[in-house]
Amino acid sequence: MYLSFLGTSSGTPTKQRNVTGITLQRVKHKRWYLIDCGEGTQHQLLHTSLSLRQLQAILITHVHGDHCYGLPGLLASATLQGRTKPLLIIAPAAIQEWLHSTLTLSQTRLSYTIEYIALESVTEAIQLADFQVQPIALSHRVLSYAFRFEEYPSQPTTKLDQDKLKAANIPPSTVWGRLQSGETVVLEDGRVLKAEDYLLHVPASTPKAMIIGGDNDKPELLAPYLEQVSVVVHEATYVQAVADKVGPTPQHSTAKQVAEFAERYQVPNLVLTHFSPRYSIDISPIVEEATAYYHGRLFLAADFQTYQLNAQGILRLVEEKVELSPAQELDVMATD
Repeated sequence: MYLSFLGTSSGTPTKQRNVTGITLQRVKHKRWYLIDCGEGTQHQLLHTSLSLRQLQAILITHVHGDHCYGLPGLLASATLQGRTKPLLIIAPAAIQEWLHSTLTLSQTRLSYTIEYIALESVTEAIQLADFQVQPIALSHRVLSYAFRFEEYPSQPTTKLDQDKLKAANIPPSTVWGRLQSGETVVLEDGRVLKAEDYLLHVPASTPKAMIIGGDNDKPELLAPYLEQVSVVVHEATYVQAVADKVGPTPQHSTAKQVAEFAERYQVPNLVLTHFSPRYSIDISPIVEEATAYYHGRLFLAADFQTYQLNAQGILRLVEEKVELSPAQELDVMATD
């Protein structure tokens, strides 16, 4: 899986960070999924190679503006880019009402239909083209959700042992295709090639899973859904000292809370995001608090970072889609 961040700020954008927008994509697939769509998300997408025509679904964690105000503009731009196939939006029910009003009052006409799934009505995993998605209810001032994305298991298959074929001086040709289809092939020099001698058996893969959360002040709500989960993406809006000043119900998590949760349940890869604008220039307070309580693979997300989750369940930063400013470079911090 590829996991990319279009925005990593909470509440309001800053010069270094836009508000929340996350993309998810299978390796070697053009199809992609958008999780949250804060204001300016479509502008952030201009720095990527992602096409709105290949967008499969938009999933909105909750109704707060920094997670959804970018939707009307993005939907309108999809029309201008020639989208015609239906688009699925998975979101709290109020999002459909709000979008309908906004598009109607602005006389915006879409060239495609929108299909909605209201999160309040979901009772089982949602089956998408590349993932099955389990919504998880969280704790916030409004209804807020996380999404557990799980790949579909692959089927056992076979592939050609190309090294063995080359060692036998059998170059790429129609012979390879015939062997792949299970035929026995007789070569001009009289050699008889049996398909089973040149096929490798590839077992079914264990599906990988990832949880991407919305705003939440109780990370432990994710605990029942952690089986086979390799990555948790969770907000860490501020450090504990700031939360203590806010009051007893800040409705957001601190770096300490999330780190303690991830350490307790041995989460292999933890990505923190949704940082208060107060940390826009210097993210080190979040880093110091998180590393004091969590000793797994920790990442502090920055705008335009892309991560890949490999077959071994290891998450790695693989790409910076734009040149970072010196201020953003302070934010690119991860520990192995």
